[in-house]
Parts: sequence; C-alpha cells; structure tokens
Amino acid sequence: MLNDNVKSYLHLHLIVFIWGFTAILGRLITLDALPLVWYRMLFAVGFIFIYIRYKKIGVKIPRTMILKFLVAGLIIALHWFTFFRAIKVSNVSITLACLSTGAFFTSLIEPIFFGKKMVWYEIFFGVVVVIGLSIIFHVESVYIEGILLALLSAFLSASFAVINSKYVQTYDPTVISYYELAGGVLFFSVFLLFGNSFNAEFFQLSLNDLFYLLILSSVCTAYAFIASTAVMKFLSPYTVMLTINLEPIYGIILAVLIFKDKEEMSSHFYLGAMIILITVILNGLIKSRKK
Repeated sequence: MLNDNVKSYLHLHLIVFIWGFTAILGRLITLDALPLVWYRMLFAVGFIFIYIRYKKIGVKIPRTMILKFLVAGLIIALHWFTFFRAIKVSNVSITLACLSTGAFFTSLIEPIFFGKKMVWYEIFFGVVVVIGLSIIFHVESVYIEGILLALLSAFLSASFAVINSKYVQTYDPTVISYYELAGGVLFFSVFLLFGNSFNAEFFQLSLNDLFYLLILSSVCTAYAFIASTAVMKFLSPYTVMLTINLEPIYGIILAVLIFKDKEEMSSHFYLGAMIILITVILNGLIKSRKK
C-alpha cells in the first residue's frame, strides 16, 4: 500500500496537470484578467461553501488567523491576476515558461521565512536560470510585458506556497482555502468598487465564458486549491514548487495542440525554456539526494 507521502506526490501531479489546463482556459475566456480572477474566486468560494456545509466542517478560527488568511488570499489573487494578464498580453507558452522560475524564488524565500541557510548550488542554478531567461528575453522581446508579469506571478506563487506550508500544519485545508479565496474576492471587490468597474457590462457573461469559468472555478480552483493545500501536510514547499514546474510542460503541449500556430515559438525560446526546466529538475534531484 502506498504511504501518505507517495499518495500526496501522485495527487500533486494530477493537480499540476489540472493547473496546466488552467492556462488554456485563461486563453479561451474573453474577459480581462481582473474580472476573470474575480469571477474565478467568487464561484470557487461558492463551491467550497457548499462543500463545507455538506461535510459539516467547522470554520470558526481565531480572528488573527482569519486576517492572516485574508492577506494570503490577496497574494494568491495577485498571482492569478498577473498570470492571466501575462497570458492576455503574450501567450500560454511564454507565461508558463517564465512561471517555472517559481522553485528558485522559493529557494530564496524559504531561508528568509524559516531562517535556513542558502547553499552554493542554489545560487549557481539561479544564475543558470537567469541565462535561460535572458535567451527568452532576447528572442521574444515583443512579449516583454508578458515575461515580466509572469516572473512576478512566479514570485507571488512561491511566496504563497511558503506561507501556506506553515498554516496547513495547524488548520484544515478546506477552511484555509475558504478564507483565502474569500479574502481575494474581498480585496478585488474593493478595488473594482472604487474603480467604478461594477456596471451592467461587468456582469454580462457569454455562455462560453460562463461555462469555462465554472470549470475553472470548480475543478481548477476549488478542488485543486484544497487538494494542493492538503498535500503540503506531507510534502515540503520546495517539493511542491518543484513539481509545479511540470505545469509548463503540460500546459505548453496542450496549448500547441489546441491553439497551434498561435503558440508556436522560435527554437531559441524552447532552448531558454529547456535550460530553465532542466536546471530546476537538477536542483530538485541534488536536494533530494542531500536529504
């Protein structure tokens, strides 16, 4: 019988494949990034609320923790906003290739957050990743805005993973997900309200957008969000971020199959992307052997 660590690792791979499909949905949905993320979180909170009521899960926690979860929700909301914005201004391949730098951002953030020492090979691999990124920058300079947004998205994702790895040791993953997504909805609602964005046009959704949003919010958000938080009980933040780096492989393959010419990039782009991915994998292998 598989132990909890192995089952969590296999479960994480399924979640990462689902996340790879998230980028495809982001491309198919015609909404701008901000309303897209707002609807995604709003629907996801609704699905999680139904699940909580069905399972009769208690959501009462200390107020200080609720506040912390709400702030964490802002971080993940900003991650999703920069992620989908990057897809809108560039494409799926560019966004996912740059998003794979998340493991190295985790390597930088974890020592600060947990008081660990940085190691020389992480610094070396970080330099190699920069080389891979510079190749992408050089040959795909037309997508500079998308590249920068995707890198910011990777940093926010890494920050969120490190923060959540601490929370999940104490609180139920469903409760954490519920408050964090609610926090994202709350902060973005305030922003949209002050920006006078809540108008009739904002709430007019096409049937296609509504269909894709329901898939995005239920399978790719509510389920994947709770499940990814749960596996952190058995897997380290670095292992989680390392596995998430398979998302670009799944996503780019799906994007090329679905969108064809729109996602075909230059050979130099794939060279830069492969340098980043191979470096991340080598980093993970060295870390595993040392452990």
